[in-house]
Amino acid sequence: MKRTLLAIAGLAAFLLLWEAVPRSGLVSPLLLPPPSRLPETFWREIEGGYWSRAILESMGHYLLGLFLGTTLGAALGIATALYNGLDNTLSWVIRLLRPVPGLAWVPFAIVWFGISESAATFIIVIGVFWINYYAAYGAAKAVDKDLLEVADAFGHCGTLSKLFKIVLPASTAGILAGVRTGLGQAWMAVVAAELFGVPGLGQRMMQASSLLATDVVVVYMITIAALYGLTDTLFVQIRDRLLRWQR
Repeated sequence: MKRTLLAIAGLAAFLLLWEAVPRSGLVSPLLLPPPSRLPETFWREIEGGYWSRAILESMGHYLLGLFLGTTLGAALGIATALYNGLDNTLSWVIRLLRPVPGLAWVPFAIVWFGISESAATFIIVIGVFWINYYAAYGAAKAVDKDLLEVADAFGHCGTLSKLFKIVLPASTAGILAGVRTGLGQAWMAVVAAELFGVPGLGQRMMQASSLLATDVVVVYMITIAALYGLTDTLFVQIRDRLLRWQR
């Protein structure tokens, strides 16, 4: 109860400070709209159909990019952890590509896919891929070697048999930690992926900022935060069910 009350008090203090800054004239309300203006703006976006349309369009990019980036990243991470030859072959390729930020791929996304949903999905995949790759790689590498030796002793000598009997169960927690991090990274990538003209939350924010409609921008910032909170909460519930056997 004490933690809940402190959290509510902190949020209330933040909102009061936010409201006071533009109203006192320290910052123009045009540059920083007070929170009291946001409900009216939010309702206007809903009535105009912009809010729901932007969410549906972004969710399409988000879910597909998240799925592809998570699946490909985790699969390659586990593969490189299990096969030393593959690990050695890709080590310098990965070191070369990993530091390149997702935004640096935007020109290639436009050239390869045009200003399309595929381009936005590609940027999200890039943003999610490396997080899941390193999480899966680290989790698979950390599997106790004694467990693998026990698997050999009981006749599970094949790679696939070890993968499903030992590696995946032992590394599930680490892999899911990467997936959870990727959930948030994917939402950040959604905005970046849509800034160059692909319909969605990012495009709506860009349109509003060009018109100095900062209240609209803040509404969509809060929308993205709420969507992330919802997806993260659902994922935690699923994760806890999957890892119940470890307790």
